[in-house]
Amino acid sequence: MRKSMSTSRKKREPGKAVYGIPRANRPPRWLATLLVVVAVVFTATALAIPVLRSAGSYRTAPRAEASPGTVQTPTGPLTPLDRDFVKRVRLAGLWEIPAGRMAVAKGGTAEVRTAGQHLIDGHTDLDRAVLDTARTLGLGVPEEPSAQQKTWLKQLDDAQGPEFDRLFANIVRNAHGQVFAVVAQVRAGTQNSTVRDLATTANSTVLDHMTVLEETGLVKFGDLSGPPATAASPPPSPSQGPASGPATQR
Repeated sequence: MRKSMSTSRKKREPGKAVYGIPRANRPPRWLATLLVVVAVVFTATALAIPVLRSAGSYRTAPRAEASPGTVQTPTGPLTPLDRDFVKRVRLAGLWEIPAGRMAVAKGGTAEVRTAGQHLIDGHTDLDRAVLDTARTLGLGVPEEPSAQQKTWLKQLDDAQGPEFDRLFANIVRNAHGQVFAVVAQVRAGTQNSTVRDLATTANSTVLDHMTVLEETGLVKFGDLSGPPATAASPPPSPSQGPASGPATQR
C-alpha cells in the first residue's frame, strides 16, 4: 500500500489534483517579476508628474501680453512705434542731407554754412546706422523723401540770400524740435536693444543739430511748434511757412 502511494506521488504531473483538490497553474517567475517592475515604474511616474509641473511653474514667469502689432526679434520685442521710429530716422536723412548741402553752397553766414555741414555729417552717420538697424530687424525703409519733405526742399531751393538763411534755420530747427520728443519716448521705452542703440545715436545727433541751428541767431522761438500731442502719432501740419510744424515728416 505504501509503495503504491509513493509511486503515485512520483508520477503526478504539475496541475494534477492532489487528494482530489485541483492545483492552480502558477505563472512563470520572470513574468511576475516584470509585472512588479512595471507597477513600480508606473507609480513613480504618477508621483513625479505633479512635482515637475509645480517646479516648472516657479521657474517660468507668466509671459506678459504683447501690445498689438508687436513682433519678436533676436534683439527683443519690436513695437509699431519702434518700426515707425526707424522709418522716421531714414526719412530725416533723405531730406536733411540735401538741405545741408544747400546751406553749405549758398548760406549767407558762416553759422548757416556750419549748421549745414553738421546736417551732412550727422545724418550721413545716422543714415548708415539706420540702414544697419533695418537689415538687422528685417525692416523696409523709404528710398526717397516724402511729399512734405520735397516741399520743404523746394522752398529752400527757390530761396536766396537772407530769405534762404531764415527758412533753412527755422524749417530745419522746427523739424528737429518736433522729433526730439519721439526720440526720447523710444529711447526710454523700447525693449529692443537694436532700436535702443539707434535712438541713443539719434538723440545725440538731433541735439547737436538743434544747437548749431540756434547758433545762427535766426531761429524765431515764438514760431516753433511745441511737442506733438502724442509722440507716437504727431498731428498733420501745413506745408507752407518756416514754422509749418514738420513733425510728421521729420
